[in-house]
Amino acid sequence: MKICNNILDAIGNTPLVRLNRITAGVNATILAKVETFNPGNSIKDRMALKMIEDAEAAGILKPGGTIIEGTSGNTGMGLAIAGIVKGSNVEPEDPRSYYSVAARLSREIPNSFYPNQYDNLSNRKAHYEQTGPELWDQTDGKITHLVVGAGTGGTVTGTGMYLKEKNPDIKIWAIDTYGSTLKAYHETGKIVKDEIYPYVTEGIGEDFIPKNYAFDVIDHFEKVTDKDAAVMTREICRQEGIWVGNSCGAALQGLMQLKDKLKPSDVAVVIFHDHGSRYIGKMFNDDWMRKMGYLDRAGMTAQDIVNPRMHIDLKTVEKHETIGHTLRMMMEHGYSQMPVTSDGHIVGSVFEGRLMGHVLKNTEAREQRIEEVMSAALPFVDINTSINDLAGMVSAEHEAVLVKDFKRDKTFIITRADLAELMVR
Repeated sequence: MKICNNILDAIGNTPLVRLNRITAGVNATILAKVETFNPGNSIKDRMALKMIEDAEAAGILKPGGTIIEGTSGNTGMGLAIAGIVKGSNVEPEDPRSYYSVAARLSREIPNSFYPNQYDNLSNRKAHYEQTGPELWDQTDGKITHLVVGAGTGGTVTGTGMYLKEKNPDIKIWAIDTYGSTLKAYHETGKIVKDEIYPYVTEGIGEDFIPKNYAFDVIDHFEKVTDKDAAVMTREICRQEGIWVGNSCGAALQGLMQLKDKLKPSDVAVVIFHDHGSRYIGKMFNDDWMRKMGYLDRAGMTAQDIVNPRMHIDLKTVEKHETIGHTLRMMMEHGYSQMPVTSDGHIVGSVFEGRLMGHVLKNTEAREQRIEEVMSAALPFVDINTSINDLAGMVSAEHEAVLVKDFKRDKTFIITRADLAELMVR
């Protein structure tokens, strides 16, 4: 029977999928090695298992031991899966860095193991033994280019070493990010401090040189901006139906930047390293994308503003209520304007500043009925009205507009402050 004895047997042999729509302008065959099919949803499962198995074989890691690693997530998940089955912002050299803390804890905790994915050559060995042979077999040896987001160096070096042995003409393209020193080191042999600064793209780039790198295996480093990587990550999901993470967007964007170097007979494989579920709060969150300046506001509608308040009912005041009652209600809820209703129908509007003016001039005005001082009703717009049209309507004459969602039969209010907040977030 073809069964897995445990979940570790399911690591590797991930599918190679042809990309169609998103690479329509590329004059070559583009294939994606979809590593999200690994149990931990990332390529890191491969090297995590290899590092543990090699440590077991060397007697470094024993049953009941503690595994300590500095990781942003994917490697940690891979190590945890293997451990379960088997029972077991400073400079990198700064003692406070997670590299240094992990190393220190491994010295302090008895029977512990620090895999150190950056310098542990079992990392690249896993890809030499697994990923490289898989790609060679899946393409019948026709692969001409390998495109990999470069981080620890294990995937690009290990896979590249195997493929170069099979065919020295295969090109290995490593994708780097702005803020990382890897490209500069590949080209100059030096760490260029001026090129090191914080960046957003996750899973690729480094501010030091891990020992897993064999730079002579890599033919070219291509840098990709944070914005281009984030936008491409979403496009892969939208156009190909493959839900992938941030480093995958960077890798494919890097390939697209180099597409003019490809010819029709080429077969380029891009590694899709991890799953999009890790990035729901970032690349797949429109508000975060807009805050970062990665998502164009063109095409936005009133619904983009009211979405966060879909569960909130519009507060109104009946026309027979007094100014005093209305002001207390507005202060209680923090409103600066409210619609006025009569038997449930909107017939007018009131504004806190104007009501306060009436009361300051005449304290007895608190007992006046709202219908005596209310302004005209705010204009209604459909929930699909564009932001540009809304901006034109919310003016000195109309300090707010009412938005109607006819499908849900709900009404919302959008103010000048709401529009201003949207423009700056």
